[in-house]
Amino acid sequence: MRIAIVGSGVSGLVCAHLLRSHHDVTLFEADERAGGHAHTVTTQIDGVTHAIDTGFIVYNERNYPILTRLFAELGVVTRPSEMSFAMADDEHDIEWCGSSLRAIFAQGRNLVRPPFWRMLVDIVRFNRSARLVLKEPENFGYTLEEFLARDHYSKEFIEWYLVPMGAAIWSADPLEFLRFPAAAFIRFFDNHGLLGVRNRPQWRTVVGGSVQYVNAITKSLGAGLRLATPVISLARLSDGVAVRTAEATEAFDHVIIATHSDQALALLESPTSAEREILSAMKYRSNDATLHTDERMMPRRERARASWNWRRRDVSAPTLTYDLTRLEGLSASRRVYLTLNECDAVDPDHVLASMTYWHPVFDSSAMSAQRRHAEISGRDAISYVGAYWGYGFHEDGARSAVEVCRSLGAVIPEGVA
Repeated sequence: MRIAIVGSGVSGLVCAHLLRSHHDVTLFEADERAGGHAHTVTTQIDGVTHAIDTGFIVYNERNYPILTRLFAELGVVTRPSEMSFAMADDEHDIEWCGSSLRAIFAQGRNLVRPPFWRMLVDIVRFNRSARLVLKEPENFGYTLEEFLARDHYSKEFIEWYLVPMGAAIWSADPLEFLRFPAAAFIRFFDNHGLLGVRNRPQWRTVVGGSVQYVNAITKSLGAGLRLATPVISLARLSDGVAVRTAEATEAFDHVIIATHSDQALALLESPTSAEREILSAMKYRSNDATLHTDERMMPRRERARASWNWRRRDVSAPTLTYDLTRLEGLSASRRVYLTLNECDAVDPDHVLASMTYWHPVFDSSAMSAQRRHAEISGRDAISYVGAYWGYGFHEDGARSAVEVCRSLGAVIPEGVA
């Protein structure tokens, strides 16, 4: 078959990798680079060049089996990463880090602060009660907000732990995060070892940046990779799909749309009612990201700093700052950070690069739409892949690609879901 793939994020790349030996594959990408959130920025710091990941940064072998196998197959080298989380709220003068007991009490006054102890007690209580939810049937009927209200969790637990942690993981709006379906949130926490201090996976990062795996796949595509070639529209034919770009209109036997769901819907000339309902149910939030060396964006106390740092400065909106030196094992002469949102607070003299990423918003509507994937994917010569069909992470994008490629006759290695 002649197959077109629209979008070169992880889903599109995995599809191209799995299908190229079975079919004639053409990968269309609107940007001048492939990779989507696999975005490695090459920059100089004090005269030395560094390759730094700013989108997809870490993975672990337990929760990312498809990506782990892909890296091994491509010969991509990885290294252990250090994952930890810190929270700071300047308005309430509270800072703490979960990496150790010493870091939890990095701010000495927390030892004699009743609200802080209420938070700690509720963390333990939440981890225990959440496991009971795992025994219930799959249920998206109630939100995190409803679950927390039902069991009377403290304001401190919600504002100093759960919302910062969840909003950081999903790059979500803290004001909207409690709409996340409770069952899905708890299952994710359990799968990633976040309902306790034991059995947590070892996180890893790609040596030289995720561009290593992107290049390994795209090099094999040759002329089948078309960068800077945005697809304008897709029209179903009696025996395939017409793909229209600014240069030409070409007929393909099958098209895999590997873009965000709203972009996918916009490409369809005549979407079905099911496609309109399902694809429009997925919403997105933009996050401005700044790569920089401005230490002021971190928590004020050294011991209260971590790999992921959620901070509310004064009365401004909260920021999330990644310490990329820790996460990626960078050897730069200065520590390198990536801050999401409130980027104008970063000293311009310390800015290395700026970009914008879009992340799916997971609410009950989105989760319900996910369960309807089979209603639209593979129908009338068009399939849909993307991380938005899962939890929004790299492995989710890879998994959705594997499922579609299997239906198109690709040979999937044994042990890959």
